Amino acid sequence: MGATTLASPPPLSSMQHIINAALEEDLAYGDLTSTLLIPPTLLARADIIAKGHMIVAGIAVAREVFQAVDSTIALTTHFGDGTSVCPSTAILTIKGKAQSILQGERIALNFLQRLSGISTLTHQFCEAVRDYQVAIVDTRKTTPGLRALEKWAVRLGGGNNHRFSLHDGILIKDNHLMVLKSQRMNITQACLRARKQAPHGLRICVEVETVAQVRQALKGKADVILLDNMTPEQVRQAIGIIQRQALVEVSGGMTLDNIRDMAKAKPDFISIGSLTHSAPSMDLSMDIAPFQTKARTQKRQLRP
Repeated sequence: MGATTLASPPPLSSMQHIINAALEEDLAYGDLTSTLLIPPTLLARADIIAKGHMIVAGIAVAREVFQAVDSTIALTTHFGDGTSVCPSTAILTIKGKAQSILQGERIALNFLQRLSGISTLTHQFCEAVRDYQVAIVDTRKTTPGLRALEKWAVRLGGGNNHRFSLHDGILIKDNHLMVLKSQRMNITQACLRARKQAPHGLRICVEVETVAQVRQALKGKADVILLDNMTPEQVRQAIGIIQRQALVEVSGGMTLDNIRDMAKAKPDFISIGSLTHSAPSMDLSMDIAPFQTKARTQKRQLRP
């Protein structure tokens, strides 16, 4: 077992905003079952267990979840975010009021399962192309409201982040070009206009689908040419035309079965939407047991 990367989590304020939304969703009206059945002074210990091989992501979020529910909860982290763990491994231990632990359980597990799924899938793609000088990159195909966390999970898996928002970069896509075509503007003209009006230092990236469009993008002095839905052979042909005049990104239909063939074509980047929109959630569980009956009372008050 070992750390795959040292990616920093999103700012605490960003995590707290997302966590508060999840708490409001689950606890706005309290926890009827735990309140009716569990004595408020009963203390418990719980371990969150990884049920399979995975790259753990979301420990920092899970800790904040339990602290937001009850600031008296004590947490012990056994493995950091970005660490590869084996099945039946305890990754986090929680001690405190049983009611509070049960109230934070599902929210913490939901974050851990989702984010660990993304980091694990990203790691698999990165391992598949480790023999090639190519970067695995995510997209904006993220769960609404969770982009900061999901892109963090990509970094934990060894991948790289594309744009975080529409303001982060200039990416002229097929639908932009379709609209501009009605204004009698081709790819070359679109790239030149973007270059003239863009903030200083921003790359101009344009999506193309044919060799003819590659030539237009080069004439427009694009910084990055995104080859969309091309075969490895078509990518090699396009790279032969580009001749390092621009960076080359490929996208479309990437799977663990075909990623190596695409990497052999030697693009600079491979962007993969499935890292975030189709990653399977990892299997984690929480094992809990009471250990004494006295507890301090300092519980988070949720907004009505």
